[in-house]
Amino acid sequence: MEMERIDRVLQAMKAKGLTQMIVCDPQSIDYLTGVYVEPFERLFALYLRTDGQHVFFLNKLFTVPKTPIAEVWFTDTDDSIDLIAQHIQAGKPLGIDKEWTAVFLLPWMERLPDTPCQLASDCVDSVRACKDPVEQELMRMNSRLNDEAMNRAVAYIREGMTERQVAEYLVAQYKDLGCDGQSFSPIVSFGANAADPHHMPDDTVLQAGDCIVLDIGGRKEGYCSDMTRTYFCKEVSDKHATIHDLVRRANEAAEALVRPGVPLCQLDKAARDLIAQAGYGAYFTHRLGHFIGRTDHEQGDVSSANSALAQEGMVFSIEPGVYLPGEMGVRVEDLVLVTADGCEVLNHVDKHCQTIG
Repeated sequence: MEMERIDRVLQAMKAKGLTQMIVCDPQSIDYLTGVYVEPFERLFALYLRTDGQHVFFLNKLFTVPKTPIAEVWFTDTDDSIDLIAQHIQAGKPLGIDKEWTAVFLLPWMERLPDTPCQLASDCVDSVRACKDPVEQELMRMNSRLNDEAMNRAVAYIREGMTERQVAEYLVAQYKDLGCDGQSFSPIVSFGANAADPHHMPDDTVLQAGDCIVLDIGGRKEGYCSDMTRTYFCKEVSDKHATIHDLVRRANEAAEALVRPGVPLCQLDKAARDLIAQAGYGAYFTHRLGHFIGRTDHEQGDVSSANSALAQEGMVFSIEPGVYLPGEMGVRVEDLVLVTADGCEVLNHVDKHCQTIG
């Protein structure tokens, strides 16, 4: 059990005027209790109360370790919504997890119309966003492994290979490095395919002069890594080298500003302004970054719309890009850990323009 984490969630609930909340995101429940279940269509819920009268709602098909929290067990044929209704504080606002599906939430709202529901995921997400020292070391470890995976891919790639070949090679490297799997399916994009930021590998063959975007991440001990580098096959035009340099400088300009108290939107602005000044603003088509930890995309982002302040312990990506439809794309991505007086860049693979293959 992680009582200190639960206490921080309870304090966040009190700040929102809530005395009760249902958490159903399996990753959040694992984060708070050390119990992980993949429930599929079944109900799996942790009911938190500021008076400490917490309840775990568990299907009898689940096998879970014992915790100090009171347990309510049910079967597939039991009315699980009714079981929850027997334990909540009826009539008082109930915080709801963003992951609670409509198949449970809508019947709940019909059953207890006098118990108002309030989206309260940020009570947990804000705690998860600031990694403790153990989590920080796990993020460092995963990024070191990701650096090695990237270095292996760079040494492996040759003209004439397909995107799919490179992606399959990367999947094998994470297994060889002792990872539990990938944070996400590797993105491998050659040439014009790289103009799509989320292009999935296909049978496109690498040719001289093509850009090569590698967006990759592994997962080990419950935490994720993520990094992007862009290379060129054998040769690079002056135009494309200039764009790569621009994107790298935008990445570094934003990283240089990271410290506690800086609005996240200012980081996005620093990178976006630099790219816009060079005439490519219309081709930077996504936010600057996303939060990461137990999942590759955790709640929270680094965007023009997010004025939240950076806090010590946060880990997020800094990944500006320029995407020219029908031609090429460049993205340079690091993960950064916010420290007491700045940030620690967790990736160490060279970001400068390079030719490979």
